[in-house]
Amino acid sequence: MSLIQRYPDARAAADACGAEILRLLTEALEQRPTATLAISGGKSPRMMFEYFARSGFDWSHVHIFWVDERCVPHDDPESNYKLAYDAWLKDVPKANVHPVRTDLAPEAAASSYADEIRPYLPFDVIHRGMGADAHTASLFPGDPLVHDLISLTGVANRMVVRITLMPAVLESARHTVILATGADKAEPLSTILRCPHETMQYPAQIASLDPTKATWFIDQAAAARL
Repeated sequence: MSLIQRYPDARAAADACGAEILRLLTEALEQRPTATLAISGGKSPRMMFEYFARSGFDWSHVHIFWVDERCVPHDDPESNYKLAYDAWLKDVPKANVHPVRTDLAPEAAASSYADEIRPYLPFDVIHRGMGADAHTASLFPGDPLVHDLISLTGVANRMVVRITLMPAVLESARHTVILATGADKAEPLSTILRCPHETMQYPAQIASLDPTKATWFIDQAAAARL
């Protein structure tokens, strides 16, 4: 599969991204008794989660984690956990779902989540998005977290405090899929594909430019400058 996969619209891109994740998880389960998937939040993943819900896939041997999470209760409309749960996770065994402990203080939540994910690393598949400013996960341009290559999790304080997976975890994933749709993604996508590798300025470059491990799923609007 090539680095960039283009589709007519956001729904088609989300469905294709979801199908690729299920393929990669099936491949992992052929080699190991369990597989791991880390998911992101935002608007575009909802359609992908809906694809998961109607796919009929057996999730009983897949452990689900979060790439990042806002420090809000799990029933808050801004919660990435709530987004996934409402669209899909109700059908996944509870023991396989590993949300961030947002009931804890941020530093404690990050430490707790590092302990939670450590036995499962490296993740088989990490799903990510990209912001219009080229951020990914909760790693934003200029944030010192981008250059921390040791920690597993961190606390990002950008408008809303968030817990995020760190570059070391993102880089170690066996496979990365990035779902980026909408016209606001056209300029950052063009930039990060063509400019020198500078993750401090363009965090979305982290673990996303190796076609043997990463695939972008984009719609026509996001592809406008390619």
